[in-house]
Amino acid sequence: MATLSTHLLNSTDGSHAGHVGICVFQVHSNGQRLRLLDKATDSGGRFTEAIKLPMDCAQLAYEMVIQSGAYFAANGLAGAGRQIVKEIVIRFAMPDPEGSYHIPLMIAPHSYSVWWSA
Repeated sequence: MATLSTHLLNSTDGSHAGHVGICVFQVHSNGQRLRLLDKATDSGGRFTEAIKLPMDCAQLAYEMVIQSGAYFAANGLAGAGRQIVKEIVIRFAMPDPEGSYHIPLMIAPHSYSVWWSA
């Protein structure tokens, strides 16, 4: 099984972005999306999930959809009422069905930064 994890940091105040909704989809070449998981980060802004990938997973794309708008609105953080970024969609590959994929993000009401970490 592959391991997918993330860590969300709130860049407006430097805190961990806890209880942020995240959905992960498998995206097929025809555009069809299959929901693999629907959960939220823990209070420390993290989640780790084992995902069973097909052996031909190198041919597939994956999307992580992060509900940043709901997080900022629920927490009454500065600028949340004027935010334009409601969801963050990261499309990525998981070519190794036994690999570990860690995708951390810094999020703000109007921006985000993402990187891949092995």
